[in-house]
Amino acid sequence: MTLHRLSFDFRQIADMSAFYRHFVRLTHSSAHFGNNLDALWDVLTGEMPLPAEIALCHLHSAAKQETFSALIALLREAEVELAGQLKVRID
Repeated sequence: MTLHRLSFDFRQIADMSAFYRHFVRLTHSSAHFGNNLDALWDVLTGEMPLPAEIALCHLHSAAKQETFSALIALLREAEVELAGQLKVRID
């Protein structure tokens, strides 16, 4: 099985809108992607090829982690839900 790797560089991602744009581009999600956490959950748990690894790069600062706290929580929850088929790294 091929491990699908997605990498997000938070030096280039300032807010959730920018994250969603990047996510849609990397995952080739449809133009109908809802740009919200519910839509992200749906793609992660039902549409995205697995196994997958998501790397959140340059997300070290407390301000960045606060800005993206809901995203991080959702990714961690998806990691548990998908029982090893999704791995999330924060670099």
